[in-house]
Amino acid sequence: MPTITPFLWFDTQAEEAMNLYTSIFNRSKVMAVNRAQGKVMSVEFELEGQKFMGLNAGPLYKFNEAVSFFVACETQQEIDELWAKLTAGGGEPGRCGWLKDRFGLSWQVIPTALSRMLGDQDAAKAGRVMQAMLQMNRLDLGTLQRAYDGA
Repeated sequence: MPTITPFLWFDTQAEEAMNLYTSIFNRSKVMAVNRAQGKVMSVEFELEGQKFMGLNAGPLYKFNEAVSFFVACETQQEIDELWAKLTAGGGEPGRCGWLKDRFGLSWQVIPTALSRMLGDQDAAKAGRVMQAMLQMNRLDLGTLQRAYDGA
């Protein structure tokens, strides 16, 4: 059975990125650091059960928002902690739960309740949530719930 593994192109920071990501997510592990001529060429790691590979291949290609990693969070504490850790050291907050880490990789840190709220059959509830979300960078679950409730 085939497997699909995200493959990330870095300039020279594959190992640094792997170490950051494995320090952030609880269920993570370093699987391999492959060297060529004394330098890190590629890395393999796992985050929350998902395998990733990273390659140090030079500055030719950069990350952009066309590809992002979606992180579903149950609580505001999870959202806040991940947001702070992923934007630390030069990352950039974006709109509506999106951010870029210091390597330029895009992440979406999203409460699991958001899809239920936005997908509600009551268009007024879903609309209020959408309007609230459009005003946010880091998503605030309490504010989204109050918008949903009409409070």
